[in-house]
Amino acid sequence: MKIKAVILAGGEGTRLTVLTAKRAKPAVPFAGKYRIIDFTLSNCVNSNIFDVLILTQYRPHSLNDHIGRGRPWDLDRSFTGGVQILQPYKGRHDTDWYAGNADAVTQNLNFVRRGRPDYVIILSGDHIYEMDYDVMLQFHREKGADATLATIRVPLDEASRYGIVDVNEDYSIREFLEKPSNPPGNLASMGVYIFNYPVLERMLEEDAHLKGSNHDFGKDILPRMIIENMRVFAYPYGGYWIDVGTIDANWEAHMDLLQTPPSLNLNDRTWVVHTRSEERPPVHIHSGATVRDSMITDGSVVAEGALVERSVLSPGVYVGPNAVVRESIILTDTYIEAGAVVERAVIDKIAVIGHNARVGSIQDVGDLGIACIGKNTHIPAGYTVGRSVILGTDLRLEDFAEFKDKVIPHHTQLGYTAKK
Repeated sequence: MKIKAVILAGGEGTRLTVLTAKRAKPAVPFAGKYRIIDFTLSNCVNSNIFDVLILTQYRPHSLNDHIGRGRPWDLDRSFTGGVQILQPYKGRHDTDWYAGNADAVTQNLNFVRRGRPDYVIILSGDHIYEMDYDVMLQFHREKGADATLATIRVPLDEASRYGIVDVNEDYSIREFLEKPSNPPGNLASMGVYIFNYPVLERMLEEDAHLKGSNHDFGKDILPRMIIENMRVFAYPYGGYWIDVGTIDANWEAHMDLLQTPPSLNLNDRTWVVHTRSEERPPVHIHSGATVRDSMITDGSVVAEGALVERSVLSPGVYVGPNAVVRESIILTDTYIEAGAVVERAVIDKIAVIGHNARVGSIQDVGDLGIACIGKNTHIPAGYTVGRSVILGTDLRLEDFAEFKDKVIPHHTQLGYTAKK
């Protein structure tokens, strides 16, 4: 029995604003030392799946650099498949940017077919969860299914964001609605699909010739299989799962890790989350510094008198004397200078928060109000950056000239234009 994993990792992730300005969504750093895609890749190898295709599209460079030949995940192998990263290309036949997630698989069907897999598991590269796919495959086989999708209960008021399924007592699916405006229930698809390979190939080839199709698994492939009375089942998953596709969701997922006990246990040695790590020195916390309920990654320095509370510091972060970091996610090599205050913010790599500057605030006004600072942006000394502000990448003192009072008001967007 052979199973091949196909990870869809081409997402532009526009709702993550400046965090995806220079990288694909699956390559966004997470939990200090990881990237989002590490969780899906680790699920594969922990489930004994070592034949993995990764389909990229949008800004794949950092993702390619991170994965390389796949050694940290024990995927630097050829006999059992290993990892292969594929991008859209021009060849003898007409190909183009992927029209949908099903089209992405269709355009690479020759690679999927290679090795003659019995089953193909389609995965998203931008969700945070730990799942044994082998257990789901056993469920799929026991049901005699043509396709099985993993499902999870979500809050009813959020159900319109997901594909919602209605199931019979035996977990066979009688209806699949993709992002319904008035969801009839809250059993949501997780974007994890297992197909018998011959079924997958036939459905994709038929879909490729259907006019008006979105070429999408949730919108087209699975609903058509259900209408045609094929054997499609819902696998019930009861663990932690979150789509970190927005700034708020990304921040909330980090706060989940800081709970006691955490929603996702990264210290579980029976289910290791693998990643490619840089060589960094040990963490250095100076005398008089205070760190509470936080995750501090290698190479970080917390100076005398500084306070770090309910926050995540990525590798090489510096928190200067008497600086304060609360409920914030600080990415690699960011420098927070003396006396600065950072609250409820997500700050991308190699940013600088100047002396006595202030970024974000914690206020109970109904929304999280997360401030987001782009990669390599320098907040000048003494400036105040309000709640829900989005600052683009590579900003310097001259970019803030319009703010004569050194205050960047709440909800301001500077150096960043949201895509519609």
